[in-house]
Amino acid sequence: MKYDNVAFGADPELFLMDHDGKYKSAIGLIGGTKEFPRPIDDYGSAVQEDNVAVEFNIIPAMSRAEFRRNVEFVMAYLAKHAESMALRLAVVPAAFFDESELDNPQAQRFGCDPDFNVWTKAKNSRPELTGDMTRLRSCGGHIHVSWSRPQTDDQTTLIKAMDLFLGCTSVEYDGDKLRRELYGKAGAFRFKPYGVEYRVLSNFWIKSPEMVDWAYDQTEMAIDYLNGGGVIDEEHYPMIQKCINTGDEYILNQLRDVYPI
Repeated sequence: MKYDNVAFGADPELFLMDHDGKYKSAIGLIGGTKEFPRPIDDYGSAVQEDNVAVEFNIIPAMSRAEFRRNVEFVMAYLAKHAESMALRLAVVPAAFFDESELDNPQAQRFGCDPDFNVWTKAKNSRPELTGDMTRLRSCGGHIHVSWSRPQTDDQTTLIKAMDLFLGCTSVEYDGDKLRRELYGKAGAFRFKPYGVEYRVLSNFWIKSPEMVDWAYDQTEMAIDYLNGGGVIDEEHYPMIQKCINTGDEYILNQLRDVYPI
């Protein structure tokens, strides 16, 4: 078994909105940074400001129930915190902000450490926005996987499987096109000392408990597939990438004829 003692984490992002439906910058309202997230309990749950979005970190989970509970705990905290400021949470993959909400250096900072494309084996370039697109901001729903003694080959193999089991099947639930103008192309990930960070998904899966379960289950299925000796045929690599990058459900159904996704 390549992947043992597996635990799942996540660092989803979301926006704040006022009761008139206007998106509000989270800068100065949430606290915490990438380098120093703000703890909200004694176990590892934390929040931070990322550009104009709210980002949160959950405690690593080893079961579906624990994963759901950890996400719901931070979401409930943030909802209450937002309400105290006469705001609410907006779980959308991308949104255009008024320029007045972007008048801060932090709102012009995109990304931090580079991420990589598992298919091209190259770094992903940072977005360069022009025109009205300079007002566009997006939210990811990144999933972290840890296991014993991760090796480079195991890390890249898992990301390819996560593209198949999560990235491809997500096109049924996430019809957003705007975020993928900036982030979330097929194969986006980061190496981590404990395993990997899968960066393809938007935040759509934190909208409901059922979708949180979906994210956990599909990740677990990818791991079980590899642990059971499953492989992805190289001839399907272009199909997987096109399915994710264009939201092509026809390709998804073709892949379902071959793989248990």
